[in-house]
Amino acid sequence: MTTLNDAVQMEVFSHRLLAITEEMGAQLVRSSFSPNIKERRDCSVALFDAKARLIAQAAHIPIHLGSLLGGVEALLRYYPLADMQPGDAFVCNDAYLAGGTHLPDIAIITPIFVADEVRFFAANLGHHADVGGPTPGSISHAAGSIFAEGIRIPPTQVARAGVVDDGVTRLIAQNSREPEERDLDLRVQIATNERGAECMQALVQRLGSDVTGAAVNDLITYTAARLKSRVSRLPDGQYQHTTWMDHDGMGGDPLPIVASVNVNGDALTLDFTGTGPQSRGSYNVMPSGVAATVAYAIKALLDPSLPPNSGLFDAFRIDIPQGTILNPHFPAAVGARTTTCQKLAGAIFGAFRNFLPLDRAMADSHDVLAAMVFSGKRPQPTTDTAGSTYVYLETIGGGNGALADRDGMDAAHVHITNSLNMPIEAVELEYPLRVEEYALMPDSGGAGTFRGGLGIAREVRILDDHTTFSARADSYVTQAEGASGGGPGSHCRVILNRGQADERIMEPRQSALKVHAGDTVRLETPGGAGYGAPADRKVELTQADRDDGKVTIRP
Repeated sequence: MTTLNDAVQMEVFSHRLLAITEEMGAQLVRSSFSPNIKERRDCSVALFDAKARLIAQAAHIPIHLGSLLGGVEALLRYYPLADMQPGDAFVCNDAYLAGGTHLPDIAIITPIFVADEVRFFAANLGHHADVGGPTPGSISHAAGSIFAEGIRIPPTQVARAGVVDDGVTRLIAQNSREPEERDLDLRVQIATNERGAECMQALVQRLGSDVTGAAVNDLITYTAARLKSRVSRLPDGQYQHTTWMDHDGMGGDPLPIVASVNVNGDALTLDFTGTGPQSRGSYNVMPSGVAATVAYAIKALLDPSLPPNSGLFDAFRIDIPQGTILNPHFPAAVGARTTTCQKLAGAIFGAFRNFLPLDRAMADSHDVLAAMVFSGKRPQPTTDTAGSTYVYLETIGGGNGALADRDGMDAAHVHITNSLNMPIEAVELEYPLRVEEYALMPDSGGAGTFRGGLGIAREVRILDDHTTFSARADSYVTQAEGASGGGPGSHCRVILNRGQADERIMEPRQSALKVHAGDTVRLETPGGAGYGAPADRKVELTQADRDDGKVTIRP
């Protein structure tokens, strides 16, 4: 095999690369120490070539591609390939210096040598639950700049010839509220890349260096050509869709996220002109995050089985006006960028709704990443952790939009996030917290011929004083919009001490709110929107929803 000259060979080679990334991902999850990685799997792995082209990404979290790709590109600006040697590894996280999307996502990048030459890179990323700053979890909607979001790491060498630089790992770890977990997880990340390098070198040895290099080029070319072919089947035209954020994180009017999609033959352009100004808080998105979100949306909508590599980016063009929430000026804060990316993905999906056939149409989903963060002193500390702080991060799914032929999915993450929930048993074992309720939210899906998916309620009781609670989400004011006459989804809410005399319903943007033993905090996530006129819904579907307790409202 000197070139990949048919689709079968392309798929075989692509899956060989994906198998390496999946093995890396399994090792990263299995070996990590922090619950956020080992339980919630808030991590990603990928392979790149020496030109910083993505050649494979495991099926983990789409938004992480922005940080991984940006990190490899930044590394090559800082360190010449000729100065690298086997056993080296590099660490980075910064949004402005290292192409990252927010600071808790710390990437480790390792050169892979073939015949004394860097030919590839193994890269992985873990969302570390805390990287410093004034707010536990290192993300606050009210952060005024990136300097309030934790330690900034430009591309920095963390291992030399197989020896980890303990000074670098200590520097990062001691800027966190959980230094032991940071240090251990960084070492697991370094080891994960070593395994990826071994697997990639074995593949090259089996196929030959020249054949592998040619196959990578062919795979990227094939991916771009295949996506352009999908685009060419769409009707020419330009369509626009707008989603709305409640505000920019610091109050004020709703903020628009505008996506204009232009199709002209096999040329595809996405223009975000009209999107609101950059956030005064932390809801800004770097261009690397925008590119990752666009790549996800196009792959999901046009060709879900498309190989995940840089050929995706060769098949479209994006225009992002500077000074907007999608392309902020330094030193804008970026910690809560995920909800903005979710709204951005929803805007792209809405614009494409005009191009796609009816059987692939979809109403708006909940389009937020609702997060709750608790922090306090660790219970029953061991000698090593006496007096230490814990940071518990949870992201909660919601309702997805209805399709033209079926109800929306209940209780799921949407778009560019794909982490698991933290099992209740793990929460109660690790932290002084008790999960009182974890359930679907009745009546939260938008009405329609097909109903929107239901949101989730998660209610937590605090068992220890001196605990803080933070939250970030959106859609307290705005809602998912229905399609073809369907109704909107529900709102997002945070409720303190539900059902008690001091009950308080709050906006889902809270930063280090002090709570006490006995208090409860309830987060209710939005539902998806409905599709089609509610009057056209089949009676048996409505009755089934009532029997299941998903709908309680009667005409």
